[in-house]
Amino acid sequence: MVKKRRLRLIAEMARKIRAYRELKSRPRESQKYALDYESMKRPLTGKMLPVLAWQDVRRESRLFSLLAGMRLFGVGRMFTRKSWLEDHTEPSYWEVTKVKVDYTSENMDHGRAWGILTLKGKQEKDVKEMDKVMYHDWRVVPKHMEEQLKDFEPLPEPPVRYVPYPPLVRAMMLAEHKKRTGSVLAEEPVLPLKRDVLLNKDYFRKQEQETQRTEGTPV
Repeated sequence: MVKKRRLRLIAEMARKIRAYRELKSRPRESQKYALDYESMKRPLTGKMLPVLAWQDVRRESRLFSLLAGMRLFGVGRMFTRKSWLEDHTEPSYWEVTKVKVDYTSENMDHGRAWGILTLKGKQEKDVKEMDKVMYHDWRVVPKHMEEQLKDFEPLPEPPVRYVPYPPLVRAMMLAEHKKRTGSVLAEEPVLPLKRDVLLNKDYFRKQEQETQRTEGTPV
């Protein structure tokens, strides 16, 4: 008969206590992302921000710096980013649906936020947590522009006309080209999905005549 193993209740309780203390001693986001704007260093880690980011840090705002001064912490409003305005011609923004503020921070400018993302004019269906909320490039979309952004209709994507060859066929084509010409193929071989040539009797007759002209007729 196998002896039943006794549970080590004290050891299990000690493990839970250690895990709880480790969780409580973990720095909050307000401590982790705190920034000394004079030295451009984070007091917790001592790391300095990249020099290229100093201008945006001094002029732009973080998301929760904007939310803290708005009614209902900005729920229902739309926010965009400076990088999106510079990189995309189509509207890109977040519509905030939920905000969880860290009330232990000094100015209540830290926390988590959720919303619906619209990137390059395409709106996602699911609500998800907003990322990069600590970046210094967030901007509020004025109310008079919200309807204009929502009414934007993205252009349809162009159809796919070419696809890459299967790996084995691609390797054979590259090896054949190098053997025939002695050089590496400059452009990547692609397979057209739509054939521009009409496959009729005249096409095959011309192909046969071309083959006879280059290789000759069999004796």
